[in-house]
Amino acid sequence: MKAIRETGKSSEDSFDKTDLAILAILLKDSRRTLQDIGAEVGLSPTTCWGRIKRLEAQGVIRRYTVDIDPAKLGYHDSVIVQVTLESHTDETLYDFGRVLATIPEIQEAYLVSGDYDYYIRIAVRDTRDYERLLREKLYKIPGIRHSQSHFVLRVLKEASVPLG
Repeated sequence: MKAIRETGKSSEDSFDKTDLAILAILLKDSRRTLQDIGAEVGLSPTTCWGRIKRLEAQGVIRRYTVDIDPAKLGYHDSVIVQVTLESHTDETLYDFGRVLATIPEIQEAYLVSGDYDYYIRIAVRDTRDYERLLREKLYKIPGIRHSQSHFVLRVLKEASVPLG
């Protein structure tokens, strides 16, 4: 649902082409200087900084991070795990999500609709590492009724939100 401000406009309507251009630049390289970003979008560094701070305050920019290649750190495989829980109480869902958040190999976890309750993306070194993770961590979480694993063969696309 769109957040409506006092002006009656939704927060989505408050972004102009310059805001989107700034976001596109930051998505490519969040270490760019204000001078570089401002020059590229036709603003002074001070005005550019003001827009970036506004986007941060609005929660559009949630964080700044680096993009690490998992394979360079020994995590050569990625596994998508579909999980069904025994129970769907608020407490069970909360507890399951809390435990998932403590497992460093879990990169993403989604509560979803459909035949499964969760889709989880896990970084592992190889199949033996995955088997270890299942035994030592994932299958020790109470309440899992069923799971199905899929090794990612190739990543075809990774992208951020469309800015268009």
